Amino acid sequence: MTHDASEQLVLGIDPGLNITGYGLVEVAGHGPRLREAGVVRTRRGTSLEARLLEIHQGVTEIIAAFHPTAVAIEQLYSHYERPRTAILMGHARGVICLAAAEADVPIAHYAATHIKRLLTGNGRAPKPQVQLAICREFGLTQAPEPPDVADALAIALCHVHAVRVEARTPQSLFLTEPKP
Repeated sequence: MTHDASEQLVLGIDPGLNITGYGLVEVAGHGPRLREAGVVRTRRGTSLEARLLEIHQGVTEIIAAFHPTAVAIEQLYSHYERPRTAILMGHARGVICLAAAEADVPIAHYAATHIKRLLTGNGRAPKPQVQLAICREFGLTQAPEPPDVADALAIALCHVHAVRVEARTPQSLFLTEPKP
């Protein structure tokens, strides 16, 4: 499948060891449109290695099926009270990044606070507020379940917005002075 030069298909991913949410947002002349969303679930009670393999295989299948033009993923955030969780999420992010790299799909990383602020105006918005914003954005009558799906769609929308801002920014802002 090929994409028109003006069309984007952004795969947003909310990494998790139990549930990895994903959302595909298509952008063409009409603005963002929800194309597909769901989860990659791993089997509880299996080894870390087996779960990482399931995540990698699931994301690889999604990329192969939809051919996104970009993957957007939440940056790793480590809360000082739960460093083990951050380490485990780092493993999940790693296999997701590997799947995107294997398919030669560019990856963008966004801080959770940036994503939430963009969608809700509040960088510390709770999950229900993010779900409500996703419903509003895509005209959904019901919030995506589980919440990881709404988070993945929020990440994809954040990337869509970032690309739009970059496209409107004069290129001269990105140029650096030549070095002598």
